Amino acid sequence: MEAELGALARVGGEVLLVGGVAEIPGIQRVASNAGLRSSLGGTLTSLNVRMAASWLEHCEDNRLTSAATSGSWQQWASGVAEPERYNRKPMSDEDVIEFIKRERASHSGISRTRLLRALRDDGKACEQSRFANLYIRTVGER
Repeated sequence: MEAELGALARVGGEVLLVGGVAEIPGIQRVASNAGLRSSLGGTLTSLNVRMAASWLEHCEDNRLTSAATSGSWQQWASGVAEPERYNRKPMSDEDVIEFIKRERASHSGISRTRLLRALRDDGKACEQSRFANLYIRTVGER
């Protein structure tokens, strides 16, 4: 999308990029900030969407890229951002499968999402898509 964004910047006007990997001359960029998850909620995958919605709530003068809006956003974001730190223990596939079996046996009907949350709350680490694959392999349902 870099070429398309560059063309958009050359057209001019109010353009705001939330996220992205680099600055693009002519476009105001708001870098992703995982520390805002504590305030905005949700997953990192959808954080930029929630950041954009929050940015719109901070439009002080009904202008997307004004100094007032940027200032309002920066003040809010710096006040609520909390760095995320995880000290979770990695697990083998076998350990994850055993956890899934044990928890499903003691909590019938528990969702895959709740199981992953329970695993992480217990100080264990497992990436979301890996957990989903192991869950499907173990339980046989999506």
